[in-house]
Amino acid sequence: MIEDGIKAVIFDYGGVIINIDYQATIEAFNALGTIDFEEMYSQASQSNLFNQIETGKISGQYFINQLLDYLPSGASPNKVVAAWNAMIKDVPKDRIELLFRLKREGYRLILLSNTNEIHIKLADQRWNSVHHESPKEVFDSVYYSHEVNMRKPNKEIFEFVCQEQQLNPEDFLFIDDSIQHIEGAKSIGINAILLEKDKSIHDIFS
Repeated sequence: MIEDGIKAVIFDYGGVIINIDYQATIEAFNALGTIDFEEMYSQASQSNLFNQIETGKISGQYFINQLLDYLPSGASPNKVVAAWNAMIKDVPKDRIELLFRLKREGYRLILLSNTNEIHIKLADQRWNSVHHESPKEVFDSVYYSHEVNMRKPNKEIFEFVCQEQQLNPEDFLFIDDSIQHIEGAKSIGINAILLEKDKSIHDIFS
């Protein structure tokens, strides 16, 4: 249930709306012969290279070329893209249907995601395979980290959303599956709920 006074709901994309599997990407890179990729990338802690692509400071092509340096000679850019995208899974249709229910109930819907130009292309394809309207047509506002040049859990991106929406922090409910992002939102007064691994957004809005 949504508490009284909430005017807008902010959703994370990966792990909340679209299913993702970080381990699939780790395993895909390990299969290509990467050394210590799990240390280089994880959900909670990312190297600077990943921060740069998620904040739009480097291009997807540059990112892939840099990853090739960690791979044995002969690895192709296409294989690197496939390994990087291995984490992107499906979008359950019932989650999109829930979004429309919330819209009918009068809530402003916002998508706020740490992502990059490579992942978002595939993620939107997965979304479009189950719904004809894109995320940018369904949500009232969409903020992708690589487009706004900021990322969670830094409080500046949450302050930016508040300013853009012309609402106070307490007017929002934020849902994310990463505790550090929840803490970032709470640091400026946003109501935030951690979506546990065995739960879905339907459990929150039942």
